[in-house]
Amino acid sequence: MSDPGASALQPSGANPLAGVEERQAGAAISPRRLMWLRFRRHRLALASGAFLVVLYVLAAFCEFVAPYGTTTRNDDAVNAPPMRVHFFDADGRFHARPFVYAYRMEVNPDTWMREYTEDTGRPFPIRFFARGEPYEMWNLFRMDRHLFTTDAGAYIHLFGTDPLGRDMFSRVLYGGRISLSIGIVGVVLTIVLGILLGGVAGYLGGLADRVVNKAIEVLQCLPSLPLWMALSAALPVHWSPLLVYFGITIILSLFGWTALARQVRGRFLALREEEFVMAARLIGADTPRVIRKHMLPSFSSHIIATATLAVPAMILGETALSFLGIGLRPPVVSWGVLMFQAQNPLVIELTPWQMFPGLFVVLTVMAFNLLGDGLRDAADPYSTGGMKGA
Repeated sequence: MSDPGASALQPSGANPLAGVEERQAGAAISPRRLMWLRFRRHRLALASGAFLVVLYVLAAFCEFVAPYGTTTRNDDAVNAPPMRVHFFDADGRFHARPFVYAYRMEVNPDTWMREYTEDTGRPFPIRFFARGEPYEMWNLFRMDRHLFTTDAGAYIHLFGTDPLGRDMFSRVLYGGRISLSIGIVGVVLTIVLGILLGGVAGYLGGLADRVVNKAIEVLQCLPSLPLWMALSAALPVHWSPLLVYFGITIILSLFGWTALARQVRGRFLALREEEFVMAARLIGADTPRVIRKHMLPSFSSHIIATATLAVPAMILGETALSFLGIGLRPPVVSWGVLMFQAQNPLVIELTPWQMFPGLFVVLTVMAFNLLGDGLRDAADPYSTGGMKGA
């Protein structure tokens, strides 16, 4: 029989997971299950994760989502502002199919600048899953279906156009594929180096520990951005875009593994004397198996959280190098390359839509930071941060 005064004795700040744990009384909760229960109560992190999933899906299928290629030009719309999507025409009549109005271009007699307005006499209906400009999906097979497009002879520029009349929406999507993939590939290399060198230092100790520690101290004393700039500028100019891509990724990874290596080293120093590790050694398990099967899984969630927080640094590093003109170079399209043309303050004043790539960089970095905070709090059994946003 339950105590009627039990609820009154429960403090108001009790753990919100208590109800979950009571409903699962008698059943063991795996660490991954417990981490998920804590993470899903962090609403900002959950929303950030969903946003990043959508962003990566759009980048992966950018050929299908984008109405145009990165080099397609519209001579009737040079430095044109973003178009507005309409459901009601100029006479107030409703249209079931969304549409945009064509540009009407005039030259300002005082400034000699092009000025664009909507030509309400030329509506361009937006068609979904329709045939449009042909492309090669992932350079594997040829297609011409797009998520949305317009009829032949019409055009649509949701983010406006650049000084050559190229669609900014399409170029931002294509640039997202490069910038986002550099973050993932760079972090994978960082994780491999951090776990390998940190694990060797923490598990073996002795000379290996001293050598790895000295290497970490030296690399952490060096300024990252000047070294990135010097190494990026040293890349041969005759390299293909693919080689430059991997070169920039390796450069960014060379200085990102030190923090993770120190964390792995400290964790291995604490775990190598634990009973379950000693038992694995006694039954004949070799060193790689002890590390892979027994030591790494004990803090894999922490590694995931750390890696998530490292992705924004990779994205910002590529963006900074490309923005300075010593990273990726045209014809490669990345967010940093797109921002390179917005260095002039006059460009930002006259065509502010050229800063859309910068907006996506900011949103992506914020989303990764919030996601990393949520994963870190959920992975820490002594933290109450996973309850934020509940």
